[in-house]
Formats: sequence, C-alpha cells, structure tokens
Amino acid sequence: MLRQRVITAVLLLAVLLPCLFAPVTLPFALFTLLAIAAAGWEWARLNPLAAAMAQRPVAAWASGALLGGLCLLWLARWPMPPRAALAGGTDPRLWQAGLLLWVVGLVIALRAGPTGWPRLPTALRWLLGLSLLGLAWLALVQARGIGVNFLLSVMAVVWTADIAAYFSGRAFGRRKLAPQISPGKSWEGVYGGVLGVAVLACVWLLLIDPRLPVDSPSLFRLLLQRGGAGLLLVGVLLLTALGVCGDLFESLVKRSAGVKDSSQLLPGHGGVLDRVDALLPVLPAALALISW
Repeated sequence: MLRQRVITAVLLLAVLLPCLFAPVTLPFALFTLLAIAAAGWEWARLNPLAAAMAQRPVAAWASGALLGGLCLLWLARWPMPPRAALAGGTDPRLWQAGLLLWVVGLVIALRAGPTGWPRLPTALRWLLGLSLLGLAWLALVQARGIGVNFLLSVMAVVWTADIAAYFSGRAFGRRKLAPQISPGKSWEGVYGGVLGVAVLACVWLLLIDPRLPVDSPSLFRLLLQRGGAGLLLVGVLLLTALGVCGDLFESLVKRSAGVKDSSQLLPGHGGVLDRVDALLPVLPAALALISW
C-alpha cells in the first residue's frame, strides 16, 4: 500500500508541478479542471439523483462531464491573464456568496448527520455538491492567477491544520468532536490545528514573504494589510474551522453512502474528494476574506 501511495503521488506531482509553475494560468486550470470533473463523478455516485443511478454508471459520468463542461465554458469565456490583479478576475461577491453557501450547507449537513443526509431531497444534495465543487475550482484558478505564493499559502493552511490536528489529537485528544461522523477527531486536535496555522502565518510573514523571491503576497500578508491583526486572527480561525468541517462533511457523505473512499481513482489514496475535501470550503473563503 505504501509503495502504491508513493508511486501515485510521484506521478501526480510530475504533472502538477510543471502546470503550477507555468508562466500562465491555463495549464494549471486545465489540469485541475480534470480533477474537479472527476470529483463531480464521485459526488454523483455518492449522491445519486435516483436509486437506479447506482446501477447506471453513465449517469454519474454525465454529472462529471456536466461539471467539467461548465467549468470549461467559464474558462473559454473569461480567460485569465498570466497574473490576475488582486482586485480583478471574478466578482468578489461570488466568493462572499460562496462562503455563505458553504456555511449554510455545512449547517444543514452536520445537523442532519449520516442518517439524516440521505433523507434530504436528492436533487438538492446533487446540485449542492456540484455547485460547491465548481465554486472551489473557480477559486483555485483565481488563486493561481494571483500568484503561486498566494495559492500555496492557502493550501498550506489546510495541510498544516491537518498535520497539527493529527499529532495534537493523538497526544491530548479526550473530547470527541463528532463521534457519529469521524470518531478519530477531537476538540484538542482542532485547537492544535489552530495553533499550527497561527505558527504557519508567523513563518510566512516573517520569513517567506520578506526574504524569498515570491511572485505575490501570501494570504497572511494580504489579510494583515487589509484588516490588520484582527482580520488575520479571524482568517486563521475561520479557515481552520472550515477545513475541519469540509473534512467532516465528506466523511458524513461517505458514511451515509456506506463507503470508505469516494472512489479508487488514485491508487493508495482513494478518490479525488478524499484528497481535496478540506480545501473545498477554504479556497473560496480565503478569496472572500481578502476581498473585504
């Protein structure tokens, strides 16, 4: 299993890194478009519009193709320059509406729980998931347009929170966060995740932004410039919380569907949704925060 995970990761990085560091945004946008279309296929399998869809794979493939086609249409109609201005690109009200949609969606899902989620209208679940996936892809492309340093600082929030929460939970975890959804998560792990992201922000502000030849301000620099220490603190808390809730959201959906992984598209890693679940709410939320 470990060998399989390493091989998959190396192959993905071999394609992702050249796209990420390309002088224009288009290669990265196209590569991630394929990934988000695959995530749409996985979502449709986990939340079929009808019970018969589980026996009709073409319906799930159609959902992924629909999501990918809509994203491609947006890309063709609104091409992005090599570097998107911080105030340019997509209307910032989209990110603010997206943040609100995520908060409302998370409240609905987490209140329903694994047993209540399948009882929600199937069309609502299907549409909600595809809409949030499309929004995350738009945010990902916009973040890359701002700059690689900005994008990596946003993604590092999720990675750091996840790693810090794991070790903090293992060492100090006592109170379960959501035992019916993810028994391994604890409140102590969440606190450790917040602390880890706070340290990350300090490292980026004191070492990376001022001392390395970065191509753009980081998320933390922009939060500090636009709202001072208060907005920076709110950003750290909000983005860490959204990352945790995004992870819980996908775990809830998988548990209600009775599966361990969203798919086996990535050997050794599960599916695309398994890799990006925490990023989905964090990306639009980060753009919403800097738009204020």
